[in-house]
Amino acid sequence: MIRRILERLRPRARQRVSQPPKRSSRFFLRFARRPFNLVGFIFLGLALFAALFADLLAGDHPIAYKLDGELHLLPGILESESRADHDNWTVLSNIRERGGWAILPPIPVGPNRTKIAGSVNWLRAPSGHHPLGTDDSGRSVLARIIHGARSALLVGLGSAALSALIGLLFGALGGYYGGVYDRVGLRSIETLSSFPVLFLILAIQGLSGTTSILELVLIIGLTRWTDVARLTRAEVLRAVNEDYVTAARALGLGHLQILWRHVLPNAMGPVAVAATFSVASAILIESTLSFLGYGVPPTTPSWGQLLTDAFRNEGAYWLSIFPGLTLFFTVLSINLVGEGLREALDRANI
Repeated sequence: MIRRILERLRPRARQRVSQPPKRSSRFFLRFARRPFNLVGFIFLGLALFAALFADLLAGDHPIAYKLDGELHLLPGILESESRADHDNWTVLSNIRERGGWAILPPIPVGPNRTKIAGSVNWLRAPSGHHPLGTDDSGRSVLARIIHGARSALLVGLGSAALSALIGLLFGALGGYYGGVYDRVGLRSIETLSSFPVLFLILAIQGLSGTTSILELVLIIGLTRWTDVARLTRAEVLRAVNEDYVTAARALGLGHLQILWRHVLPNAMGPVAVAATFSVASAILIESTLSFLGYGVPPTTPSWGQLLTDAFRNEGAYWLSIFPGLTLFFTVLSINLVGEGLREALDRANI
């Protein structure tokens, strides 16, 4: 009985062994070949987790609590009553008097909380109550770093997506159709490249007079698409001379069909890598603008704002070391992931 089962399984096992790994499997194997790529990927995953669940990791309101027989889930987000009634300290005080329970965030203070239990802790060094210390307004540095990840990644990912979209449009049209499309694209790229990006963004911010995350995404995305456009144009120029494009034309496919179904998919590898590096560049630009006072609004936590506080308060080392290390490791992780993607997508390695 057992021999018959083994004899039936052997041909299937041989087929599985003889089959080469799929292209996606080979991609992940090549990406994971270097441990630093995985380290960067894990750190970015943690940063994204902190950005998505910042209110549950560091917030003024409980995650859930039960008081007077009523269960409240995410009261600071879902319930429309006064937010002060759901404050961590108010809820804990009511529980001591009337009974119940509460699940608080790991960091039970929000990024803009200055007064805790009736007192303000200005420029406190790292301690058990404040693991990374407080700033000159008494706000928790750790809470502001966690919520600052949201601002950094929103600006980085949003502007990178916008710049990739614009770069793909200009690069694909110029590389495939040529003529006036190519001339307009090249002149636009040369014009934007002639200005230092940071000074151009500062000039636009100074003229607009207002700051918001959406505005930063638009400004950075509209000024940082030139690198993606160059790569897309080069890849499209290479792809239009391939045999599969000639065959598609012989079959009677339209230009848009050829461009969308055959040319662009084979040009997305270098574009994806360039978009990954542009995320790191956008995060650095956002932090620089916030440091100079032209970034996100003052009420929005930002790593650049924390570095500004460190500049104003000499000797408060925790205001520069911890935000600086967070910014450094985030940008480093993005660059490691981008380099890993470049190696994994290299046609010579696949």
